[in-house]
Order: sequence, then structure tokens, then C-alpha cells
Amino acid sequence: QVQLVEFGGDLVQPGGSLRLSCAASGSIFSIYVMGWYRQAPGKQRELVATITSGGSADYADSVKGRFIISRDYAKNTADLQMNSLRPEDTAVYYCNAVVQTSGWHPAANYWGQGTQVTVSS
Repeated sequence: QVQLVEFGGDLVQPGGSLRLSCAASGSIFSIYVMGWYRQAPGKQRELVATITSGGSADYADSVKGRFIISRDYAKNTADLQMNSLRPEDTAVYYCNAVVQTSGWHPAANYWGQGTQVTVSS
């Protein structure tokens, strides 16, 4: 089994910055992709940013130029640096990872429990 734990959610003023961290643990053979998704009240969960095992990053248009995703491959962690935050960034942010738990099993999708980010003055 694989566990994802997020850290760093908080209340921040518009224009401020926040850094989210996600740590993966458990039976990990290989992590292919790690990413961050978010869900605002009354809305569907949406992709924020992903990063592959090769370091290729992808971002939602709404966060390009403001958010940066990074990975520590040795520690199985993924961080999301969020700058120039806006009220519309308010959401529960979820960590996601595509993980293979052994060489004999296909990769599967895992989710963290979510961390609240609120952007408000």
C-alpha cells in the first residue's frame, strides 16, 4: 500500500506565496508521475500541475507562470510553490501519484487526503 501525505495548506492574502509538500511512503517500486490537483466548493477536481519521473512538468493554464512543481526523487516528495496567489486559487489541494508497488504489478493511482488553501484578505 502507498500513502500520500500533504503539508502546507494555510490562509494567505492575495498576492502572497505558499509552498505545499507531498510525501509518498509505503510499498514503492517506482513513481511515474506526481502531481497536484485542486477542488473548489461546488466545482470538479482539476489538474494544477504534474511532473514525470523524467522531470517534465505540465501546468494548468490558470497557474502557468505563478506555480512551480518540483520533485525530490530520493525522498519521494513533490512540492508545489505557489506565488501571486489569487482568491480563485482557494481550494482543497490534493497530491496524486502514479505508483508501481512492485515489478510484477501495474502502476496505480493514489491520492492524499487534501490540504486547504484559502486566499483571502
